[in-house]
Amino acid sequence: MNFDVAIVGSGLAGLSVALNLAQTRRVAIIAKRPMAEGASDWAQGGIAAVLDSGDSIENHVRDTLIAGGGLCDEASTRFIVEHGREAIEWLISQGVPFTRDDAAELGFHLTREGGHSHRRIIHAADATGHAVVATLGERVRHHPNITLLENHYAIDLITSDRLGLPGRCCHGLYALDLATNRIVTIEAPHTVLATGGAGKVYLYTTNPDTATGDGVAMAWRAGCRVSNMEFIQFHPTCLFHPYAKSFLISEAVRGEGGILKLADGTRFMPHHDERAELAPRDIVARAIDFEIKKRGVDCVYLDISHQPAAFLHEHFPTILARCLEFGIDITKEAIPVVPAAHYTCGGVVTDLSGRTDLSGLYAVGETACTGLHGANRLASNSLLECLVTGRTAAAAIEHEGFGGAIHAPLPDWDESRVSDPDEEVVVAHNWDELRRLMWNYVGIVRTDKRLARAKHRLMLLRDEIHEYYANFKVTRDLLELRNLVEVATLIVDSARSRRESRGLHYSRDWPATLPKALPTVLAPEHIRNRNV
Repeated sequence: MNFDVAIVGSGLAGLSVALNLAQTRRVAIIAKRPMAEGASDWAQGGIAAVLDSGDSIENHVRDTLIAGGGLCDEASTRFIVEHGREAIEWLISQGVPFTRDDAAELGFHLTREGGHSHRRIIHAADATGHAVVATLGERVRHHPNITLLENHYAIDLITSDRLGLPGRCCHGLYALDLATNRIVTIEAPHTVLATGGAGKVYLYTTNPDTATGDGVAMAWRAGCRVSNMEFIQFHPTCLFHPYAKSFLISEAVRGEGGILKLADGTRFMPHHDERAELAPRDIVARAIDFEIKKRGVDCVYLDISHQPAAFLHEHFPTILARCLEFGIDITKEAIPVVPAAHYTCGGVVTDLSGRTDLSGLYAVGETACTGLHGANRLASNSLLECLVTGRTAAAAIEHEGFGGAIHAPLPDWDESRVSDPDEEVVVAHNWDELRRLMWNYVGIVRTDKRLARAKHRLMLLRDEIHEYYANFKVTRDLLELRNLVEVATLIVDSARSRRESRGLHYSRDWPATLPKALPTVLAPEHIRNRNV
């Protein structure tokens, strides 16, 4: 297959790149599941942007820098915030049905979330991500210049090194067609990684099954630097119920007056932070973790039942309906909640146009690290980043042209020496072991000893997985496991190198925060040796 641009991932970042290029270019979107099954579709709260005259760019920048624990890149933050309104207006022009408010300046309702000093979250009730992805997805499906390859799992990038060519360039990728179990070769002078985060590396997560860190792992193997992987955001409020898999209770519930309580009704957040329930997510998550461990309980409770039932039906219809499925009426009772892995603040090192260390390779959205999120992402800045950098990446690709393809055909995938064993049980066991050790040793609170234990076990797991990968036919489960162990190792290596507590990284051995904030940057060994 041959395209002008190959985009791996079908969330908001990938769709933004595709729709901003497809008027003039042949674009492929490679999605390992049906298009709407990514994390963007699951996003509830909304998109942060300055949309009201009572707010300002300076306010939004300041809120982001404060939440980011001093580690945000201020220039990147300012650029993304300044381009927020035009990105939102582009979404409106695409037909996204945001919740209306005729009294508001822009005509849409704005809510407020933790860490924000003003109401600036534009939303579509409590299912913003679904509304955005459904709207853009329809445009993608009907666009004559976009080829949608659903149920195709990207395996690895095809680089100059792999082809024995000079330079550091990406020429496309290999992908597993899950319908036929055949591996296809996709050639493109520009490849965009928009695969989302890596929440599935943890036992408990709010992320969908697609969040296996594929883009970060592929870029790392191809020779790209990664940054700030130790900063994993744990969402404070995931529904606690034995049958409620990965269901998030939106930040907006606390923004609209939700109160965190113990089982006896005691409110506890004011004892942890003066901002109480509206403190940034890392503070709220650590407070809940502290209360759960201190008291030996399974969960805490988020209570918004004091709001009128009509208000809850209007603002949180999805949450209300989902909780009712499990016998919880949020108009009358509190919601049992626990923290869960939610967002990967670090990722592949890029500039503001998504460029990576390899010519022809870009990363956008949660896969990338632009410097916006620092040590902790401010609520609803993630979809904003997807939109802004998706559009700037498309502009950069258009500007750089399309003469980078090699003239000889790319080699087919070689599986002539592999076998096809019945070893699914081994993959399932390794997957479970990996996620449990990350949850137990590399969670909300960390220690040097826990991180050392995690590193030792990860090395054993990685050797076993790599041996399995080298000798047997690839499957989706094996590919996901291979990527997860790679990303888990990057998280642990980053955490071990940070000798302080900052933002989402809290160490009992290093509780102080150093006076100067520095990013953690890791480079593959063969690239370090080139002094790149």
